[in-house]
Amino acid sequence: MLDDLRALVEFAQAGSIAGAADRLYRTPSAITRQLQRLEAALGAELLDRSVKPPRLNSLGSRVLEQARDLLQRTEAMKSVASRDAEPHGLLRIGLAHALAEGTLIKPIRALTEKYPKVRLRLLSALTGELFNRLLAGELDVAVVFLPEGKTAPSPLLTNIIASDRMEIVQSTAGNIDDDWESLSRAPWVLNPSGCLLRASLIDQMERAGFTPMVAAEIHYNIHLQLALIQSGYGVGLLPARFIARKNCRDTVEVLRPPSFDLRLSVAITRIGQLGALERAVELLEHGIRHLFEAADTTKPVTRSRRRVPANRREARPRK
Repeated sequence: MLDDLRALVEFAQAGSIAGAADRLYRTPSAITRQLQRLEAALGAELLDRSVKPPRLNSLGSRVLEQARDLLQRTEAMKSVASRDAEPHGLLRIGLAHALAEGTLIKPIRALTEKYPKVRLRLLSALTGELFNRLLAGELDVAVVFLPEGKTAPSPLLTNIIASDRMEIVQSTAGNIDDDWESLSRAPWVLNPSGCLLRASLIDQMERAGFTPMVAAEIHYNIHLQLALIQSGYGVGLLPARFIARKNCRDTVEVLRPPSFDLRLSVAITRIGQLGALERAVELLEHGIRHLFEAADTTKPVTRSRRRVPANRREARPRK
């Protein structure tokens, strides 16, 4: 019907069937058939054929107004769906809690500067909730952590763009040894249950025969976790990139128990293609990939204070 509506609009614009045929590069008989087909579909005559040349009747004029509006909205819809169109509209991005901090500001700003017609809506949540929101159509993309080698559940699409290394840290004034037994007796500052980082740490400790003693659960506030660790409250688990970016290697010490190697994949997940927003998402992916490559988080943080054998340490006074 869209072609027939377009014929009606061109007929009104040109003022004749022959003129509409010239504008649409068709024969006059083809335009006549289109107008007749449109009238049959609507069950009403749109042209006054008692005059020569025919012209729109009163009903035809009202249908013409609706036809123009529908064709304009159809073109706008095509623009939204077209990958070749300039990115525009609302882009709804979900961020896993552990990624919802200052690290991602640079690639997000780069996106809005290159594509000023794109508006952003950002949501921070647990990875599982982000997946559910993608499936419900409430988000367009989500930036999440995934265990290495894993992908988001079907039918979500997964694009692994980087790897992030985690480090166990304590205050430089701390006296915790870097073995699992000592770490199991230490107070831990961790995210609440349901966090992938926490679950991965517990898995590695349990495989060594130990479990962490959680002294404080911080609801996904990495800056508060760092502050508590620096104060000597306990040990924690922080991204290597965050330690390097905050320039806090003089205030925290990295502990490496035997066989500890915790890396998570950083992934962009989505439900399908995004039309005009596709290039904006590609730019975001590129920016995040470059960010993690620059941080070089696949390599361990190497600076830690010189360890003192336990039997040579002074006993800390009990409070």
